[in-house]
Amino acid sequence: MNVVHKLEETTVDADVVISGAGPTGLLLGAELALAGLRVRILERQEARHGQSRALTLHPRSIEILELRGIADRFLAAGHTVPGWHFAGLSRKLDFSVLDTRHGYTLFLEQARTERLLEDRARELGVEISYGHEVVSLTQTGDGVDVVGVGPDGGFSLRAAYLVGCDGGRSMVRESAGIGFPGSDSTMSTMLGDFAVSDKEEIAAAGQVPVLIAPMTGGVTRFVVTSPGRMRIPPSEPVTFEEFREALVELTGTSFGIAEPQWLSRFGNATRLAETYRAGRVFLAGDAAHIHFPAGGQGLNTGLQDAMNLGWKLAAEIKGWAPPGLLDTYHAERFPMGELVADNTQAQALLLELTLVPDYRRPVIALRGLLESLLDLPEVNARLAGLVSALATSYPAPDDDPLVGTRMPDLPLGSSGTGVSKLVHSGLFGYVDFTGDGAAQVAEGWKDRIAVATGGDRAWAEDVGEVLVRPDGHIAWVRRENDLPDAASREAGLTAWAGTPDRTAVRR
Repeated sequence: MNVVHKLEETTVDADVVISGAGPTGLLLGAELALAGLRVRILERQEARHGQSRALTLHPRSIEILELRGIADRFLAAGHTVPGWHFAGLSRKLDFSVLDTRHGYTLFLEQARTERLLEDRARELGVEISYGHEVVSLTQTGDGVDVVGVGPDGGFSLRAAYLVGCDGGRSMVRESAGIGFPGSDSTMSTMLGDFAVSDKEEIAAAGQVPVLIAPMTGGVTRFVVTSPGRMRIPPSEPVTFEEFREALVELTGTSFGIAEPQWLSRFGNATRLAETYRAGRVFLAGDAAHIHFPAGGQGLNTGLQDAMNLGWKLAAEIKGWAPPGLLDTYHAERFPMGELVADNTQAQALLLELTLVPDYRRPVIALRGLLESLLDLPEVNARLAGLVSALATSYPAPDDDPLVGTRMPDLPLGSSGTGVSKLVHSGLFGYVDFTGDGAAQVAEGWKDRIAVATGGDRAWAEDVGEVLVRPDGHIAWVRRENDLPDAASREAGLTAWAGTPDRTAVRR
């Protein structure tokens, strides 16, 4: 049963208010609370829904959960497969060959993902108020005034920052005046979750132009794009008979479906917010980007938005953020939104044109060509890195090619503790492979950086020191052929972790 926290009808101070208790908002709330901030999440729905829009957590999402020591909770609730698809091509993307300890997709319904994330947020003290909708906002020089409506009428509260995680129709985005350019749907696809289906017939079906995915509790999901129905607007409800007829049309059988748990229609509209930040207002998840759900990238992209933004907001509020740190959120995540929008549009177009009679023959030829290209390990790994988000790398002023990339979860020191454990508490992680700077870092940034010495350098044998951001990306590197230098080390770490405690730094 969901506990609804009643909001006072007077101003309530909070460090951050988050609109939306989906996966993005819940992870962001947990990240902020981990840093000791006061967080309120407002969700307009009266209770958590039971539908599972998304079904997958990709490798990078599992990695970021591992960074906080909670990946096992999710792995225990789902099951893994070694890869995924691109545009429905029969040649699968192979995640198992990528440089990660989590080279697989985790099948886990969104409803269960949200429950686990909510448990995490509540453990850390996040207040989640269902049935509370944000209706307007006003920014001032030192905060955001939020006005909303809840079960007991209107309410208002004041926060240092507001984050819109409230979906594609984001009220926060509209109230902040942020544009949402892009394209409307040109096609639609039907989704149905059924409590009853013929499992033996499904197992014997082989290759069919329908996505069939088993879910928990004996429920089976079918995703169908019907040539005769793909121009129906996504807003039009799906009927059981329509869905059944589409299955028969495409496969020759209905697979014995009955007792629909959820029927829905979704389109290929693609939009990207003009900016992810407007003053003290930020956007994350679907509020910042919507697209066709090809490859199951939407939820995963939102989680990565949250992981990127959380520690930066915390640094700003706690007073140690370097100048411009908050602006790096848009600079880093907007290009990732563009990449997802571009590859999902390409996948949607391949599907759409396959169903148009005039294009069917050449598109089948094109798909055959792409199948043959995916047989090349380099091509397969390139697209696998894109869809899994393991290829995510952020631009950095440093010339070292490692800066901005993901830090591998290396075993450190004699204990074998991994890099991920070093940042479980949301701090930066500093690894000193040579023993030259650990004392300076441990004393100068003791409240912001966790320190480890030694470790496996097989990934980059000439690295002497490395600073890992709380989100698992590399912030600064010193190569062994660069002489140890306390001043350059301090400059590199200060650029990301703020000014050190100079009274404690050893000279």
